[in-house]
Amino acid sequence: MDSNNITKEINKIYAQKKFNGFAVSVVDENGTLYQKGFGFSDVESQKKYSENTIQNIASISKTFVGIALLKAQELGKLNLDDPVEKYLPFTIIANPDFPNEKITIRQLATHTSSISDNEYYLSKNYFLKADQNLHGAKLNFDDEQIFNPSDSLLSMQVFLENTLAENGKWNKNSFTNKKPGEIYEYSNVGTTLAAFIVEQATGKKFNDFTKEYILKPLNMNASGWKFKEINFSNYSKLYENPETVLPFYECATYPDGGFITSVNDLSKYLTELIKGYNGKGKILSKESYKEYFKPQLSASNFIERNNKNPYSESYNVGIFIGFGYTGYIGHTGGDPGVMSMMFFNPKTNIGRIMIFNTNFTDKEGNDAFYNIWNILESNPNSTK
Repeated sequence: MDSNNITKEINKIYAQKKFNGFAVSVVDENGTLYQKGFGFSDVESQKKYSENTIQNIASISKTFVGIALLKAQELGKLNLDDPVEKYLPFTIIANPDFPNEKITIRQLATHTSSISDNEYYLSKNYFLKADQNLHGAKLNFDDEQIFNPSDSLLSMQVFLENTLAENGKWNKNSFTNKKPGEIYEYSNVGTTLAAFIVEQATGKKFNDFTKEYILKPLNMNASGWKFKEINFSNYSKLYENPETVLPFYECATYPDGGFITSVNDLSKYLTELIKGYNGKGKILSKESYKEYFKPQLSASNFIERNNKNPYSESYNVGIFIGFGYTGYIGHTGGDPGVMSMMFFNPKTNIGRIMIFNTNFTDKEGNDAFYNIWNILESNPNSTK
């Protein structure tokens, strides 16, 4: 299918009005084959969603934490098998069921640390962007997730101390009843702790470290982790559904899902990951990329293993990079007003990206989302 036909087929699905705006891309190890925006980044003003529109991309952000860990290891600042306590300025409580077991950085990176996302992850983590017009915006999400006032924004360290330190006021159900290193359980808090360890080990803020070692080398000039780092005029509005606009927000645990980018910039990153998988990457050494993409777990590490959805990253995992059961490599993302996917096929070296500014909860929305994804599999031979 050529680029014109891909656009035509995606427009047919967009006409169902399940999403307000989104952008898609197809890449290989040489660059971008196809990318395009559809719909609106602001429905009220009818501002178009383009390949240069930016927004947060939810948990695809975690893949950058993996790259950062391996870069810090290359620099001699940490080792993946070090205990996390070696780098923390506060005393982390041990899993109460396994008080003598030390949690390692590698366990954080493979979601086997036994650190869990407790009730405070949703209620104490999301904060309104300062100086925004909140008229008409819904100030909670899914009727339970709260957007806290901007002037109460917490630092990553304060959030982690409250959640994991011995005397932390939110240290309640912060661990599973599984031994560290044994069982895969997806953990946003564990991801954030890994990013904080990068800060402590390197002496640089996580956003600054990733800018120096990932964003600048890849010319991802429109991207960043904080509102002050990006051109906010290009930021999409976010929607709980096609009719309900959400406020702009940021998170104390920003490394687990707060990366802000465009499909144009993210395409550069996915091209680099495909190159890295094939031993040709430039932001990590061959050895580091080998570790990044090495499946770290086996069947015994899973209670329920996803062997139905080829685009779930929870069949196996490298260093914060996921594997579907068919071998696709990448990550999905979901946050208030955000749905995203980024995977490549290691057999064909073709990668796909989708970034949406609208959530969906029904079967029709799910079908439309995956139908667009399937259209992108047709490997266009030109950019349009």
